[in-house]
Amino acid sequence: MAGEDSQGARTTAPETPSVGFAVDPVALELGRRFVDAGFELSLVGGPVRDLFLGRQSPDLDFTTNATPDETLAVIKGWADAFWEIGRDFGTIGLRKRGFQIEVTTYRAEAYDPESRKPVVAFGSSLEDDLERRDFSMNAMALRLPSLELVDPFGGVRDLHAGVLRTPGTPEDSFSDDPLRMMRAARFASQLKVDVAPEVRDAMTAMAGRISIVSAERIRDELVKLINGAAPRAGVDLLVDTGIGDVVLPEVSALRLEVDEHHRHKDVYQHSLTVLEQAVALETGPDGPVPSPDFVLRFAALVHDVGKPATRRFEPGGAVSFRHHDVVGAKLVKKRMRELRFDNETIKSVARLVELHMRFYGYGDAGWTDSAVRRYVTDAGPLLERLHRLTRSDVTTRNQRKADRLSFAYDDLEQRIAELAEQEELASIRPDLDGQQIMEVLGIAPGPIVGRAYRYLLDERMENGPASEESARAKLLDWWAGQPENGAAESGPVKEEKESE
Repeated sequence: MAGEDSQGARTTAPETPSVGFAVDPVALELGRRFVDAGFELSLVGGPVRDLFLGRQSPDLDFTTNATPDETLAVIKGWADAFWEIGRDFGTIGLRKRGFQIEVTTYRAEAYDPESRKPVVAFGSSLEDDLERRDFSMNAMALRLPSLELVDPFGGVRDLHAGVLRTPGTPEDSFSDDPLRMMRAARFASQLKVDVAPEVRDAMTAMAGRISIVSAERIRDELVKLINGAAPRAGVDLLVDTGIGDVVLPEVSALRLEVDEHHRHKDVYQHSLTVLEQAVALETGPDGPVPSPDFVLRFAALVHDVGKPATRRFEPGGAVSFRHHDVVGAKLVKKRMRELRFDNETIKSVARLVELHMRFYGYGDAGWTDSAVRRYVTDAGPLLERLHRLTRSDVTTRNQRKADRLSFAYDDLEQRIAELAEQEELASIRPDLDGQQIMEVLGIAPGPIVGRAYRYLLDERMENGPASEESARAKLLDWWAGQPENGAAESGPVKEEKESE
């Protein structure tokens, strides 16, 4: 059954949106409270879209013709808690039976062409409110408590077709909020939808406008994109439209490179394949790398960003990328700092990029136990991610080579497991701690203790665990070869710092 609401918006019968989950009673209760108080209330946006996708949203978004003050009057005494942080934007937040709920007054908002902050004006109708939303599949509403579907821009049609369109012209939509271009790429990843040709064209023409959006908002959309079901599609859309030149220029630059093996695919396509393969190697919630894992995925995408800066043409036509792992780690740190990522995430991704080439050569030359210990120690808590990144980095079509690398890594993991049974590989420390070193040598805290600690750590790496008695003997032998007076401490240590 179809008809028109008071604003002329197309509506459908209540049963239409009940595809996967019923609307939660909390939403119906809230709707009755608003209607009884003389106001309108509609469930809107993502939660309505998710009903058609058979998913239930953890958060509920509502829109109303009530002002923030009137909304507060309706929810007081009913909500478990409420807050007014978004009041200036017309939004009141509340919590009820575990749901995070936002109720926002009908509005229309636009960006000043030179500003990062939205200019907010309250609207007067539900259809006007829906028209200002980003995409048609998010511009649907359920009137409450009647459950009338309001879909003036064909959101259901586009959702079933798997196509992302804007309610109005994409140029107007992206001009109002340029972040919507990032959201288009995010939805391509999360929902596995295609963008309409006119949306892609507008993204390409307006890509530079993304630069007025704050780094924090871009970062948040990027994380959602990378953690989506099809991150390759989202990244590809950013790069193809030129938005990647602004937000991830190091990734876009990879299109200019051919790989060192002269395959037909370029380094950019290789990186997207590594990303896909890393996603496939994530584990369930009880595994060592639960999906989705942003650190692993992003490291897979950016692991080769050092190649453009390190490309060299060798005699005979070969191409080399020496030290691209180290250079890439530095570039990744710089980009992630500019995107305002937290220090721990930056450190983890950059470390994986730095270590992703460490394994190569293992199958040819073999490693000593010492080298295996160093591999594990250098990876630290990132070891399981490093395993998956290294395996994902094999994209050759030469099956014999792929099998050889796979067998070699199987062997390395087996050796790690065998050593782990004998030693605490995950937390290798010298056989004596700092306090014991000072007691054995009869010295006070100072630089010489650090030098002795590093010596014992190297011994531990090279030869495995030793008894305390053996460690003391090694330390005394080392000490016997060191200068014996106090001035000697400052001499060698100063030289060491200068050399660094």
